[in-house]
Amino acid sequence: FFIKTKEQSFFLLELPVYRAPRWKNVGITMLQKAQIFVINAGKIILLISIILWGLSSYGPQKRMQALEQKYDTLIAQNPNNSALLEQEYAQEKLAHSYAGILGHSIEPLIKPLGYDWKIGIALITSFAAREVFVGTMATLYSVGADAEQMDKTLREKLSDARRSDGTKVYTLGTGVSLLMFYVFAMQCMSTMVITKKETGSWKYPLIQFAYMGFLAYLFAFVAFQTL
Repeated sequence: FFIKTKEQSFFLLELPVYRAPRWKNVGITMLQKAQIFVINAGKIILLISIILWGLSSYGPQKRMQALEQKYDTLIAQNPNNSALLEQEYAQEKLAHSYAGILGHSIEPLIKPLGYDWKIGIALITSFAAREVFVGTMATLYSVGADAEQMDKTLREKLSDARRSDGTKVYTLGTGVSLLMFYVFAMQCMSTMVITKKETGSWKYPLIQFAYMGFLAYLFAFVAFQTL
């Protein structure tokens, strides 16, 4: 309220009445919001997981046939090492699948950030929703896994992940790099759609995507190279 007197003029701000929350209403609201999130995000995660499973299980026919013949021959020649060879076959099959081909094609771009091709695929799929990242990693590390690997949690699988040179994939630098990437990247398709709807043009969504992607890459790069 604006009050004016002969001596001076001033504004008077009336504060609202603060009351303790009703915990029953808080609990009901939390349950409703959680249910909405699980249903809406769950649909996307399930759909992408199914598609990703297909891309991870199948690949170009000639490549897959050559790979199968190679390991059939190796197993026939070394029956005592069949378990180890079958595990190597599953890993190579994943690497030569459609998902593996896509991941390896972008790996040179994301390698300076400390990421391997599996993280690269997760970055792409998480563009639909950031929550998909975890589901993608769970799918990739489950396809072709043996019984011992299947019994492990996703955290244990990530901890055991190794690069081709034997070094660990997930280090402190990789973790901080991922955090920095997701802090700055506009990693959500719905955000771009809403921006386009509000502005009436794809110009501003694309500008957003470009400069936020650049910042995400830059800070992720600095984080990994520093740590």
